[in-house]
Parts: sequence; C-alpha cells; structure tokens
Amino acid sequence: MVENEPLRDRLVGAGVDLLEEVGAAQLGLRAITRAAGVSHGAPRRYFPTHRALLAAIAARGLADLVDRFADVDADSARERLARMSAEYIEFAARRPEMFTLMFRHDLLEGSGENLRSLTLPLFALFADLVGAAATPGTIDPRERAMALWTNLHGIAALQANRSLRLVGPGADVAALVARALDAHLA
Repeated sequence: MVENEPLRDRLVGAGVDLLEEVGAAQLGLRAITRAAGVSHGAPRRYFPTHRALLAAIAARGLADLVDRFADVDADSARERLARMSAEYIEFAARRPEMFTLMFRHDLLEGSGENLRSLTLPLFALFADLVGAAATPGTIDPRERAMALWTNLHGIAALQANRSLRLVGPGADVAALVARALDAHLA
C-alpha cells in the first residue's frame, strides 16, 4: 500500500491484497479500511455500498486477466486460443478467490461498476479467435466461442476450488484444454 496513493485506489488495492487471504464472503469493509489505514467511513465517498467496493476489486482482477491475454502472442489463432486458455486456467489456479469473485454476479449486480466494459471486449476477442481458428461450418462462431468458454470456465473453476484433483486425481490440465479446443473448433 502506498500512503500517497489516491484513497479509492488504496481501498481497492487493500481489498485485492486481502481477497486471497480471507475470500469474498469474509472480505468486509472494516477489514479493507483497516488494511488501507483509513477510518471505516472513508470508503463511502467512492463506494456507497459494499457491493460497489467488491465490484471495483473484481474489475481490477478482470483488468489483470485482460493484460495477461494481451501479452499472449502466437503464430495462429488456434495457438493464441490455446495459450489464452492456459492463462485463464493458470489465473484461476493462482488467484482462486479473485477468479471466483469476478464471476459472482449475484454479489456484483447493481454495484455501479461497469464490468461489462471489460468482459464484453474480452469475449469479442475470444469469439474472433474462435471464428478464425474453427473449421468452417454451420455453427455460429460466437456460439462456438460460448461453448468453448463455458467448457474452459468449468475446468478453471474446478482448478480454482481444488476439485479437479479430487474428481480426477492426476488429471492433465493441458490435455483437458487441448481436448476442449479440439471438440469446439472441429
């Protein structure tokens, strides 16, 4: 935490730092303000509700994921999809609480944070890559992209909550991703 950092950013940063320790369900305003070194009333100027602060924390996670995807370079659309898929699952494994919060719309709905401004362009990029990589056919590329994303999200969620090793001990995540890509791009 940087003392002269703007208060809004300090609060979000403190929340991001605490999130992996305590989880979204336990991430309260008092804990965040304590970590940010401010009074418990300080967030109200920037975050009228607890949901608004949680959504700003989730937006930071989505921005981090967007940055990770932007750094992925590959020679083909399929290879870029494969690398982005691996990044997605790695993000979920390394930052499970952030990953979970980013997709907890029941907690974030009505927060005032425009999370769609991050998620819709991300999905559009994904759909464009699926369209470029998929075998031409009758299935709409956006429909294929949605099917692939939900398949990958399932793998990522199982990885994030450590269920994958219980359901499939020794499961090869890279092989699961490759099978998902093969299934949805064929």
